[in-house]
Amino acid sequence: MSSDLHVDVSGGVAVLTLNRPAQQNALTPAMAAELGAALRRCDTEDAIGAVVITGTPPAFCAGADLSAKVGEVSGSIDPAPFRIRKPVIAAVNGHAVGIGLEIALQCDLRYVARDAVYGLNQVRRGAVADGYAHWTLPRLIGMAHAADILLTGRTFDGEEAAAIGLANNSLPGGEVLPTALAVAHDIANGSAPLPTALSKRLLWEGLGMTPETVGRLETDLNGFVARSADGGEGIAALRDRRQPKWSGSVSGEWPSWDTGDQLTDRDQPRLD
Repeated sequence: MSSDLHVDVSGGVAVLTLNRPAQQNALTPAMAAELGAALRRCDTEDAIGAVVITGTPPAFCAGADLSAKVGEVSGSIDPAPFRIRKPVIAAVNGHAVGIGLEIALQCDLRYVARDAVYGLNQVRRGAVADGYAHWTLPRLIGMAHAADILLTGRTFDGEEAAAIGLANNSLPGGEVLPTALAVAHDIANGSAPLPTALSKRLLWEGLGMTPETVGRLETDLNGFVARSADGGEGIAALRDRRQPKWSGSVSGEWPSWDTGDQLTDRDQPRLD
């Protein structure tokens, strides 16, 4: 990776740091491509159990690099953080506007700086918010709040972000990354890899399913997990009063019925 994106893997956690502090980590096409490549690596490497995306202070990401052509930089990172199988945590340690906030919205958890500025201001620039914002935002905070943010293009602070459910917590700027890292290490070292990955996938895909379909998938996935490498380890560890020793492989044990496409009512798992 270039100096514009730092990748550090330690203790089962990958930290992806946007690193253009003089430009408040404004995203370039090259950075977007590198971030996608790093996320693909995180998806396939079993040594990585959780991912943190952050920015070199003073900002998280102040949007697209304005030196690029309009439309050249998109918030639609490929793959989007919600598409990879490991939990992705946004450590939003400073301003996140436009594309910067869209990237955070694509993550599973968000910890934000209390006094930073956030917003999707594209309508005030003669553009439309992209990066799945019209899909992620209403699901996270409801239609009323999403309409307020998307149609006015106004900015807001971290306290409001937490109050409306956009962020999991609002913290002093210096506490954001340590908090995100603590959560990431807890997941990477405490949660069973395969069930965690399957639960993440079902959380995102289940938003478009019927309750009956979600219930059926939960049952099928539990049966699948029971036959995996870690099947029974959690109960055995509880019985023996010890910490579980997970040995499962997300990449090696991922169900053959899921090729990365969305699960739908017409595409049910075959667990035989």
